Amino acid sequence: MRKLIITVLLFLCMMQTACLYQSKPGRVNMQNLEQQILEKQNFEKESPFITRQFSPYLNNEWIGNAISYGCYRKGQAPDIKGPSEEQILEDLNIIKQYWHFIRVYGADDDARRVLDVIQMHQLPIKVMLGAWVASEDNVGQKESNVKQVLYAIELANIYQDIIAAVNVGNESQVFWSFHRMDPQHLIHYIRAVRNNTAIPVTTADDYNFWNKPESHIIADEIDFIVTHIYPLWNGKTLDIAFGWFDSVYKDIKSKHPDKTIVIGETGWATNYNADKTGPGEQGTLIKASVNLAAQEQYLIMHNEWVNKNKVTTFLFEAFDEPWKGGGENSPPQEIEKNWGVFYENRIPKESFQNYLNHKNNQL
Repeated sequence: MRKLIITVLLFLCMMQTACLYQSKPGRVNMQNLEQQILEKQNFEKESPFITRQFSPYLNNEWIGNAISYGCYRKGQAPDIKGPSEEQILEDLNIIKQYWHFIRVYGADDDARRVLDVIQMHQLPIKVMLGAWVASEDNVGQKESNVKQVLYAIELANIYQDIIAAVNVGNESQVFWSFHRMDPQHLIHYIRAVRNNTAIPVTTADDYNFWNKPESHIIADEIDFIVTHIYPLWNGKTLDIAFGWFDSVYKDIKSKHPDKTIVIGETGWATNYNADKTGPGEQGTLIKASVNLAAQEQYLIMHNEWVNKNKVTTFLFEAFDEPWKGGGENSPPQEIEKNWGVFYENRIPKESFQNYLNHKNNQL
């Protein structure tokens, strides 16, 4: 009996050690890994594939009512000039009042600064980290892809307590994407990240990719699905917006029943360029009101749907970003500049303030 007990205890110790090893991967040789990624050396798919649990919780509380965070203010843009730590801290102190889970889109020095600020100030915020990869039409883009993937791996292993998941690629597969990439290239990068980290890995794309049969080869490589569902971009008016939204979500879930589905983007802009018409343009696709009152109504319906269904959903987005929609010199009504619930100067939009008043009145 004593021998049996000792054997069982030894087995349990071995299992505990194995679990600790799995949760904290060994030191990654970044130089060798960079060469392996650049040369498109094969990364084996985990077999059997064991899904890593996506856990949108902080201190045992669900934080799935989440927000996308673009950190760039006036005079700033990716790869040009990023925000200071003081500016990021100001942003995150605003965000933490309403959300505790943010999505960022790139793995770069700006993302690292965001993570540093969260860690340094012990902010109650989790992060879905992005790695921006795109079609490899030139050597420069391939090098950028590799740099993003390597940085994502590095950050994911340093900030395991903050980063809830790594998202490799954003709208890189849907037919209308301007940076659509070879699915095998995307799989290569997903495997590179997944084989060298211990947290869930995914990719984000429009619902109009995840509802296609070809989406399954990508879905088979990731731990959960991130989809974008925009009633506004799909010609829906407010009165039918969330009926349509809900049906799209359920359709994706039915096509991928074994996967957790996360809404990576949805929202309602407060301005747009109605004169910009043509295939795929905002003036042609959008059929609804685009103003503060419409955003207010969308926020109310959004909040009700998310909290009722407990589906992790990243509202797009926290702050208006002037660099988008063709740069700061492009017309201010360009839709990509106007998705925030806060203005660029960090003042809350009237739509958001009214939504908060409505929410508080429901308590």
